[in-house]
Amino acid sequence: MSELSRRSLLGYSGTAAAGAVLASSGTAQAAATEATQTADAATVTFPSGTEFSGTALLPVGDYVGQISLSFSIGFSEAPTANTITPLEIANALNELTASRGWPAITFYGTPAPAPLT
Repeated sequence: MSELSRRSLLGYSGTAAAGAVLASSGTAQAAATEATQTADAATVTFPSGTEFSGTALLPVGDYVGQISLSFSIGFSEAPTANTITPLEIANALNELTASRGWPAITFYGTPAPAPLT
């Protein structure tokens, strides 16, 4: 976030402009975080049986909806052409949720707490 604190910004203006400034800095920060996570996901190897989970929020009127998804995948000996990767599953789930109006979900894998998407 910028050098201005939320309290000082709201204390001076208390208007929608303060919210716009906060939202725009949050968007930029989220984009930077997403780029870092994507780079990290490319370097992390998840073992067979890793559990992946993620949550997304959806503001709807006066309330906020939430969706949580999780999956795991076990690998056994199979030809490369028949392998389904965790990233493919995460991308397919994100396509499905996006078709229903949800934002993209960042899935994290455990036991290595690292982002997959």
